Amino acid sequence: MRFFFRLLLLLILVLPLALALAIYLAIDSHPTIDRAASITPASVERAKRVLQQNDPRKLKSGERRTVSTGAGDLDLAANYLAQQFARGSARIELRGGSAGVGASLKLPLMPIPLFLNIAVGFAENDPVARLESLRVGQLSVPAWLARWSVPRLLSWLLPELDYNAFIDAVKKVSINETRLSVIYQWHANLADQLRAVLVPAQEQNRLQAYQGRLAEITRSLKAKNLSITELLAPLFKLAAERSDKNQATAENRAAILVLTVYVSGGSLEKIVPDAKNWQRPIKHGVLLNQRDDFPKHFMISAALAANAGGPLANAVGLYKEIADSRGGSGFSFNDIAADRAGTRFGEYAALAASAKTLQRKLATGIGETDLMPSTADLPEFMQEAEFKRRFGGIDAPEYKKMMAEIERRIAALPLYR
Repeated sequence: MRFFFRLLLLLILVLPLALALAIYLAIDSHPTIDRAASITPASVERAKRVLQQNDPRKLKSGERRTVSTGAGDLDLAANYLAQQFARGSARIELRGGSAGVGASLKLPLMPIPLFLNIAVGFAENDPVARLESLRVGQLSVPAWLARWSVPRLLSWLLPELDYNAFIDAVKKVSINETRLSVIYQWHANLADQLRAVLVPAQEQNRLQAYQGRLAEITRSLKAKNLSITELLAPLFKLAAERSDKNQATAENRAAILVLTVYVSGGSLEKIVPDAKNWQRPIKHGVLLNQRDDFPKHFMISAALAANAGGPLANAVGLYKEIADSRGGSGFSFNDIAADRAGTRFGEYAALAASAKTLQRKLATGIGETDLMPSTADLPEFMQEAEFKRRFGGIDAPEYKKMMAEIERRIAALPLYR
C-alpha cells in the first residue's frame, strides 16, 4: 500500500513537470520557416483543372480516380493555408518515396511572439503513406505515439470528420521528387462527410437565417432590378442583430455567401442539400454602377476573400480577366476594379477588428459609391494582343500603374475609412 501511495505521489509531482518540460521544448521564440505565398493566375488555372477532374458532383460511387499534384503547387497550397488560417508559414518537400512537411505557426493571444515549429516526415508504405517522424520545436515525438495521437487530435479538432472513411478511400500514394499522386475510390457518403466538415450544423443554421431574410427582402421589393445595396444593408442589419463579440466575422461570412449565391444565379442546395426546404428568394436583377456584371464580380471576390483570403480572391479575378482576353469578352480593368473592391469588402468583413464596424455602417444605409469606385474611364474589352500592346502584360509598368490607380480609388471609399 505504501508503495502505491509513493507511486501516486511521484506521478502527481512528475507529470506536471514533464508536461511543463514538453511545452518548453515544443515552443520557440523564432519561426524556422518564414516565407511569403504568392498565388498567380497560372497556379489558379492548375488548381481549377484538378478540381474539375475530381468534382464530387460528377463522381460515381465506387469510381477510382487519381489526383496528381506538382511539388511546387503542393508547397504553395500548404504555405498559403498556413498564412491565411494559422498566421504562419509552411513548406512541403518531396523526395523519392518520401515527403517532408514543415510549418511555423504563431501562437495566438501571446504578449510576445511565440511559435510552434513542426516537422513531419511521411514515407510510401504500400499502398498508402505512413507517418515516420514528428518533431515539435526541440521535442521529438516517437513515431508510434504520433501515429496514435494524430487521428485522435484531428477527431477532436474536427468532430464532424470521419477520419477512417477518408483513409479507407485512399488506395495508393506515390511520391517522387516532382509529384504526389493519390489513387482514391469515391464513395457517396464522402460528399456528406466533406459537407459536414466544411459547412457544419451551426453554419447551416446561419445560412438558413440569411436565406430566410433574403427571401423576405426580395418578396417586399417590387422593382425588376435592384441595387446591391438594397440587399446588403438589411442582410448586414441582421448580422449586427445576431452578432456578439465572438460571432461577427462568422455572421458576415454567412451573409456574404448567401448573397453571392443569389447574385450569381446559383443555389444553396449545391452546398447544403437541406436548403431545398428553406424559403426561396424571388429572382430580381441586381445592379452595381448600373451594370449587372459588377455585383457578380464584387460578391464572388468578397466571398473568396472572406473565406480564403484576399490574395486568392485577387488571383482568381485576374485569372478570369486573362482568360477573357484570350477569346472571351476581353480584359477589363473595370471588372478588375469590381473584383478588388469586393476583395476589400470581404477582407474587412472577416477581420475581427472591423467586422462589427462594417455591420453598423451597412445597417444604417449606404450608397453604391461607398462600395465601388468610379470605373467609367477604365479600359475594358481588350483582347490579348491589344492588352499587351497598351499595358505590356501583368508584370509591366503600365499595368502596375493602372492597378495602383484602382487601389487608390478603392482606398478612398468612405466605407473603409
